[in-house]
Amino acid sequence: MEKIDFIAWGGGRLDKLIAENTQLSRSAAVRLIEQGSVLVDGMPAGKKDSPKDGAAVEITLPEPQCADILPENIPLEIIYEDGDLLVVNKPKGMVVHPAAGHYGGTLVNALMFHCGGSLSGINGEIRPGIVHRIDKDTSGLLIVAKNDFAHIGLSEQIKAHSFTREYEAVVCGAVREGGTVDAPIGRHKTERKKMCVTRENSREAVTHYSVLRNYAGYTHLRLRLETGRTHQIRVHMAYIGHPVAGDAVYGNGKPKRLEGQCLHARKIGFVHPRTGEYMEFDSELPEYFVKFLNSIET
Repeated sequence: MEKIDFIAWGGGRLDKLIAENTQLSRSAAVRLIEQGSVLVDGMPAGKKDSPKDGAAVEITLPEPQCADILPENIPLEIIYEDGDLLVVNKPKGMVVHPAAGHYGGTLVNALMFHCGGSLSGINGEIRPGIVHRIDKDTSGLLIVAKNDFAHIGLSEQIKAHSFTREYEAVVCGAVREGGTVDAPIGRHKTERKKMCVTRENSREAVTHYSVLRNYAGYTHLRLRLETGRTHQIRVHMAYIGHPVAGDAVYGNGKPKRLEGQCLHARKIGFVHPRTGEYMEFDSELPEYFVKFLNSIET
């Protein structure tokens, strides 16, 4: 069972607070409350309850249903594949796994067609094979586990920070030299679909970056993740005053020449969980990225 928790602030009915603090609709929140799946300060809640500020809200989500998650013959750019895992180059605009509003056309739908039943099950029926994710509008490399043995081995490397993940991004403004952002990331207190740098209910987050080239109003960066938090690069770059170009959530709106953020997962490296061999893969910058760089050429 997956759980979501948050601290109530601002008053109002519980179903409204849940909708504001999660990606659930108010009607979905009401159903969960009626099913007894919502606790406030450890006690079952009623749908007309108005939690006091500081109350702990805990939601238990039902097991995902896979009946409508069907294999789809969607082309995949597979960089590497063996009996344990795949490395896939995800295009910009593709959602990684099914969620509300995206039950088709996802990477998981494509993987189910390509791999059949050969995907790990640790992440549940809705996310078979998915070891780590990248955002819908982020392009680039991610690894997929075909079995639980591979999934566990890869996940342990991610937790140990020994998993290589390098990105390239175009950010707003002039970044003169490289550095490190070491700032914890957690859920935004009032805008619950966003993450932010915060000391409250947060987790360690470290991003290293170096300058590849300066442009008029923009900088091309290489970034290496030491940790892998939700939206980490986007949050950290916005935190230091250089949001990723095209990021409509953490930036200042998107340039007309971009649809979504200019962020690409360029390199991935890991120790193969079965052979013990270190493997590293690189992908070329996609067309949208190169086109944007050309458009800002000085």
